[in-house]
Amino acid sequence: MTLDEAVIRRLLDAARTARARAHAPYSGFAVGAAVLTPDGEIHAGCNVENASYGLSVCAERHAVAAAVAAGHHRIEALLVMTDVTPPVAPCGACRQILAEFADDVPVLLADLSGVRSRTSSSRLLPHAFRAVDLPSDDG
Repeated sequence: MTLDEAVIRRLLDAARTARARAHAPYSGFAVGAAVLTPDGEIHAGCNVENASYGLSVCAERHAVAAAVAAGHHRIEALLVMTDVTPPVAPCGACRQILAEFADDVPVLLADLSGVRSRTSSSRLLPHAFRAVDLPSDDG
């Protein structure tokens, strides 16, 4: 799937809508994320905080989980939207989750006015731990 301006606009819209639904009463830091699957579907997520802080979940992981719940196991791109400039990159846990479903894909970082930065999943998490790193049962 080509990451052209029309696809980026769809990712931005999905992330913006999800961000507006974020549950961030403790940090006040709402985040929206959207992932693109190989067939062009977009799945979004928002951060959901919890009074037991360790149970909070990031927008990026929710977006990936939404794609998986819809039957997808590959991600072609990720867009993360916050209301700060410069926008922030995914946390380490989100980077590892992304590595499970994407080899090296574009990661777009946006604020409320649009994409401000582009990177890739392999730049965010070089030498990611993957399934191929697990010992095999072959002996």
